[in-house]
Amino acid sequence: MADIKVSVIIPVYNVEKYLRQNLESVQKQTLKDIEIICVDDGSTDSSCKIAEEFAAADSRFVVIKQQNGGAGAARNNGLRHAKGKYISFLERNFGTIRGVYDRGESSIELFDDLSITLSLIHI
Repeated sequence: MADIKVSVIIPVYNVEKYLRQNLESVQKQTLKDIEIICVDDGSTDSSCKIAEEFAAADSRFVVIKQQNGGAGAARNNGLRHAKGKYISFLERNFGTIRGVYDRGESSIELFDDLSITLSLIHI
Protein backbone atom coordinates (compact mmCIF):
# COMPACT_ATOMS: atom_id res chain seq x y z
CA MET A 1 0.00 0.00 0.00
CA ALA A 2 1.16 3.53 -0.75
CA ASP A 3 1.59 6.03 2.05
CA ILE A 4 -1.63 6.22 4.01
CA LYS A 5 -3.26 9.61 3.63
CA VAL A 6 -6.29 9.11 5.88
CA SER A 7 -6.88 6.84 8.86
CA VAL A 8 -10.61 6.32 9.28
CA ILE A 9 -11.39 5.32 12.88
CA ILE A 10 -14.76 3.71 13.55
CA PRO A 11 -15.82 2.76 17.09
CA VAL A 12 -17.91 -0.41 16.82
CA TYR A 13 -20.35 -1.56 19.49
CA ASN A 14 -23.37 -3.78 18.79
CA VAL A 15 -24.12 -2.35 15.34
CA GLU A 16 -24.55 -5.52 13.31
CA LYS A 17 -27.78 -4.15 11.82
CA TYR A 18 -26.01 -1.52 9.71
CA LEU A 19 -22.28 -2.18 10.02
CA ARG A 20 -21.90 -4.11 6.76
CA GLN A 21 -23.53 -1.31 4.72
CA ASN A 22 -21.46 1.33 6.49
CA LEU A 23 -18.16 -0.49 5.96
CA GLU A 24 -18.99 -1.08 2.30
CA SER A 25 -19.53 2.66 1.95
CA VAL A 26 -16.07 3.44 3.32
CA GLN A 27 -14.54 0.61 1.27
CA LYS A 28 -15.92 2.13 -1.95
CA GLN A 29 -14.22 5.51 -1.45
CA THR A 30 -12.29 6.51 -4.54
CA LEU A 31 -9.33 7.56 -2.41
CA LYS A 32 -7.53 4.25 -1.97
CA ASP A 33 -4.68 5.42 0.29
CA ILE A 34 -6.75 4.98 3.44
CA GLU A 35 -6.80 2.62 6.36
CA ILE A 36 -10.06 1.79 8.07
CA ILE A 37 -9.59 1.04 11.76
CA CYS A 38 -12.59 -0.66 13.35
CA VAL A 39 -12.28 -0.64 17.13
CA ASP A 40 -14.62 -3.23 18.58
CA ASP A 41 -15.65 -1.98 22.00
CA GLY A 42 -16.66 -5.35 23.45
CA SER A 43 -19.63 -6.02 21.17
CA THR A 44 -21.92 -8.86 22.20
CA ASP A 45 -23.50 -9.26 18.74
CA SER A 46 -21.80 -10.18 15.45
CA SER A 47 -20.34 -6.70 14.83
CA CYS A 48 -16.74 -7.80 15.44
CA LYS A 49 -17.15 -10.80 13.13
CA ILE A 50 -18.45 -8.54 10.35
CA ALA A 51 -15.49 -6.16 10.75
CA GLU A 52 -13.11 -9.14 10.70
CA GLU A 53 -14.67 -10.35 7.43
CA PHE A 54 -13.83 -6.99 5.85
CA ALA A 55 -10.28 -7.12 7.24
CA ALA A 56 -9.78 -10.61 5.81
CA ALA A 57 -10.90 -9.47 2.36
CA ASP A 58 -9.33 -5.99 2.22
CA SER A 59 -5.90 -5.15 3.68
CA ARG A 60 -6.96 -1.54 4.31
CA PHE A 61 -9.18 -2.73 7.17
CA VAL A 62 -7.78 -3.27 10.66
CA VAL A 63 -9.77 -4.63 13.60
CA ILE A 64 -8.79 -3.81 17.15
CA LYS A 65 -10.61 -5.44 20.06
CA GLN A 66 -10.99 -3.97 23.50
CA GLN A 67 -13.15 -4.40 26.55
CA ASN A 68 -16.15 -2.09 26.64
CA GLY A 69 -14.93 1.36 27.55
CA GLY A 70 -17.15 3.60 25.45
CA ALA A 71 -16.76 5.38 22.14
CA GLY A 72 -14.14 7.82 23.46
CA ALA A 73 -11.87 5.02 24.61
CA ALA A 74 -12.36 3.27 21.26
CA ARG A 75 -11.41 6.45 19.36
CA ASN A 76 -8.30 6.90 21.49
CA ASN A 77 -7.31 3.28 20.93
CA GLY A 78 -7.75 3.76 17.18
CA LEU A 79 -5.59 6.90 17.31
CA ARG A 80 -2.76 4.91 18.90
CA HIS A 81 -2.76 2.57 15.90
CA ALA A 82 -3.39 5.12 13.13
CA LYS A 83 -0.73 5.54 10.44
CA GLY A 84 -2.42 8.15 8.25
CA LYS A 85 -1.33 11.71 7.66
CA TYR A 86 -4.90 12.75 8.50
CA ILE A 87 -7.47 11.29 10.88
CA SER A 88 -11.21 10.87 10.34
CA PHE A 89 -13.68 9.66 12.94
CA LEU A 90 -16.92 8.06 11.83
CA GLU A 91 -19.71 7.21 14.20
CA ARG A 92 -21.07 3.70 14.29
CA ASN A 93 -24.27 4.62 12.42
CA PHE A 94 -22.90 7.09 9.89
CA GLY A 95 -24.83 5.72 6.91
CA THR A 96 -23.54 5.99 3.36
CA ILE A 97 -20.79 8.38 2.31
CA ARG A 98 -19.55 8.94 -1.23
CA GLY A 99 -16.20 10.42 -2.24
CA VAL A 100 -15.83 12.49 0.91
CA TYR A 101 -12.17 11.62 1.43
CA ASP A 102 -11.13 12.60 -2.09
CA ARG A 103 -12.76 16.02 -1.74
CA GLY A 104 -11.47 16.55 1.77
CA GLU A 105 -7.96 15.37 0.99
CA SER A 106 -7.56 17.68 -2.02
CA SER A 107 -8.71 20.65 0.07
CA ILE A 108 -6.38 19.78 2.91
CA GLU A 109 -3.38 19.41 0.62
CA LEU A 110 -3.90 23.01 -0.57
CA PHE A 111 -3.55 24.26 3.01
CA ASP A 112 -1.15 21.73 4.45
CA ASP A 113 0.13 24.12 7.11
CA LEU A 114 -3.35 24.60 8.62
CA SER A 115 -5.20 22.38 11.06
CA ILE A 116 -8.51 21.48 9.47
CA THR A 117 -11.31 19.43 10.92
CA LEU A 118 -13.76 17.75 8.56
CA SER A 119 -16.86 16.31 10.18
CA LEU A 120 -19.65 14.16 8.88
CA ILE A 121 -22.93 14.76 10.63
CA HIS A 122 -25.86 12.42 10.17
CA ILE A 123 -29.17 13.95 11.14
